[in-house]
Order: sequence, then structure tokens, then C-alpha cells
Amino acid sequence: MKIAVVGTGYVGLVTGTCFAETGNHVTCIDIDEKKVEKLKNKIIPIYEPGLEVLFDRNIKQGRLDFTTNLKEGIKGAKIIFLALPTPPGEDGSADLSYILGVAEDLGPLLDQYTVIVDKSTVPVGTADKVTAKIAENAKVEFSVVSNPEFLREGVAVEDFMKPDRVVIGTSSTKAQKIMEELYAPLVRQGNPIITMDEKSAELTKYAANSFLATKITFMNEIANMCELVGADVDMVRKGVGTDSRIGKRFLFAGIGYGGSCFPKDVQALAKSAKEVNYNFEILNAVMAKNKEQKTKLIDRLKDHYGSDLKGKTVAVWGLAFKPYTDDIREAPALVNIKALLEAGVKIKTYDPEAMDNVKELLGDSITFCKDEYDAAEDADALLIMTEWPVFRTPDFDKIKSTLKDNVIFDGRNLYNTETMAELGITYYSIGRAIVK
Repeated sequence: MKIAVVGTGYVGLVTGTCFAETGNHVTCIDIDEKKVEKLKNKIIPIYEPGLEVLFDRNIKQGRLDFTTNLKEGIKGAKIIFLALPTPPGEDGSADLSYILGVAEDLGPLLDQYTVIVDKSTVPVGTADKVTAKIAENAKVEFSVVSNPEFLREGVAVEDFMKPDRVVIGTSSTKAQKIMEELYAPLVRQGNPIITMDEKSAELTKYAANSFLATKITFMNEIANMCELVGADVDMVRKGVGTDSRIGKRFLFAGIGYGGSCFPKDVQALAKSAKEVNYNFEILNAVMAKNKEQKTKLIDRLKDHYGSDLKGKTVAVWGLAFKPYTDDIREAPALVNIKALLEAGVKIKTYDPEAMDNVKELLGDSITFCKDEYDAAEDADALLIMTEWPVFRTPDFDKIKSTLKDNVIFDGRNLYNTETMAELGITYYSIGRAIVK
């Protein structure tokens, strides 16, 4: 099947590459000439484990190509995916200008029946708006489908190739059949293709991400209470997570969620609710509490050293919002670094993948190091922001010999408190007893 994917960001590139892997011919389209030139030269602009192998193979076998020309890119395509940015506007609502702009351009270019798929995360009613824009100048029949993605950065290729479920929002039997044919190779093990109306599909994505963000925030609130009453959040997590009604995932306490999806989607759903005069109180609370949680360890630093941190040097391990990605959007590390810089603290940092992205943002205001031990050298304290595997089992003797003070502020609860006590390390974590 011939497919076109408009947009070569995170979702578009993974979508295009994975559909090429199932035997389709995919053309990815982007207006960014430099990005397209890099892609043609087999340079992937994002870090995603497993993507490079599929990307190289499908380019080599002629199933995956790239262009900046919309007319050329969609020629002969049976399905056109719109994988375009929907950044939050000043009021928190999703900005649909990119999607609606392309929809308007598509209208006069369609020369056969085509399924147009909203792959981006969009508010309820977007399919209707896209349909109206295309219809202004379209001369052939077409259908607009909502097909939200449920990809987790770091395991996106696996999520795409082995989806828990595929959600297809359409009122067209013809479009439904085409979409089911496209996804058939990915659901051979029986994972469901769930067909529903367009508005329900659009709301499903926001509901899923907002629920997960709420689950994370709830456990962070439990962690905060654990600290006040002397309980251990890890024990509570195990006791709660083994309840099959709740499940084990998204129950780890920490310094809040970040990334490209949860913050934006929670905000957008709350704004959509407001537009229909509904006060989504739980989501407003989630956003407020997550903002507070991100800088929780700054207060711990001030308690430990006194309110004046000026002149201190802090090693920061981890910059990405989560491991296995170079994505720094809404990353708690950046919020903490900003607060520390404002307090006159010097920052030395290391991240396995995200340092180049942070360099573009912060320049030489912080020091980027060759590895985690280099970052800890002559630092007063260590601040852990991202749970990269390389940080899980470090050489603690080396850390103790390089840090000025044997103190770790752990925003991801990587270490056992008893082990830290045995090692003689002062250890602050989330929802657990302080080790001094």
C-alpha cells in the first residue's frame, strides 16, 4: 500500500518507518529542508532505541523515502497520515494551525479516494474541522479518520509493532476497511482494533494520558504523606500495585512527570472541558501538584545547606525527562537547573543522550561532562534527575572520593536506603526516610 506521512517529528518518523517495515511504500513529507536532507542521508534527528535498524533497512530496500514537496509526496497514496505538531497555545488549548494548514493544502491535490488520518493528539472535534478544510477545495471523495498514537518514548518501535490496541475513529465503512487492512500485520496475536466514532477516538488519547498523569501524581502525593508519617512509599507501592484493579505501572514516586505528551495533553483536556463549561477539577489539581513536585529536592538542598546555596557546585545526573530518549521537553531536570542557577549554584551535568539538546538551550551556563563521575568531581552534592540504567549501580566508592560532601539527592529513588546508610552516604529520596 502507498502511504504518505506529513510531518517527520517523533510520531511521524516512527509511524512512517514502522509501516514501511510491514511492506508498505511510505513517503515522509516535511517543510524543513535541512531535516529532510539529513533523513535522505540516513541521519535520524531523534534518539529512539531500535529505530535506526528499521530506518536503514527500509531506505535500502526502497520502501521509505523523504521529500519537502507535498504534491509529490502524496501522489498515489491511499492513506495520508497527519503527524504534525499541536503545541499548547497561551491559554493551554492545542494549536491546530499546522494540521488545518496542511488540510487546506491537501484539498485541491487529491485526485482519488483517500483516507486522511489524524495521527497527532488533537482535541475533540478536530476531525470535523479537518474535513471542512479539505472539503473547501476537494474534487474527489475522501474520509478523515482519527487514529491516536499510544507510543512511549524509549520503547516506541516495540509499542508500534506490537500495540496493546489500535483505536480507529471513523464513520466510514470504506475507511474502516482500509485502516483494518493496514494494521492487520500488527495485531496478528489478537490485540484488538477498536473502532468508534471520531470524537470518541479523539477523547480516548487525552483520557488515557490524563489518567496516567493522575496516577503518577497520586503516588507522589502518597510519597509526600509517607515522609510526614514515617512510612516508606516503596512498600506502599508494592502493596497497592499488586491489586489487579490498580496494576503495577506508573506507581513510582519521583519528581513529577514531563515530556511531550502528559503536560500538554492534561492541559489541553482541562481547556477543552472549560470550553464546554465543565470544571475538570482533578486535572487542575494534577497540574498544580506536578509543578510543585518537580522542585521538591530544591527545598531539601536548602534544608541541608541552609537557604543560601550561592557558590555551591551540584552534579546533575540526567537531563532527559525519562531514560532511553534525548527528549528534554518539560523535563524536571531543566526546572531544577534553572532554579539552582538563579540561586547562584554552579552545575556540572551528564546525560547519555540529551546533552546536545540542552547545550542548544543553555549554552555554556552549565558544564557538560564526559561521564557521571566527571560530573561528580569536586561537586558539593549529587542530584539525580533521570533514572538511566548507567546510574543504577554506580561505583559508590568512586562517588565518595570525588564528591566534596557524601550527599545524594535522588529524585528517582534509585538506591536502597539501607545500602546508603551502610556506605555512610547522606541520602535524600522521595517518600522515604532521610539517611544521615
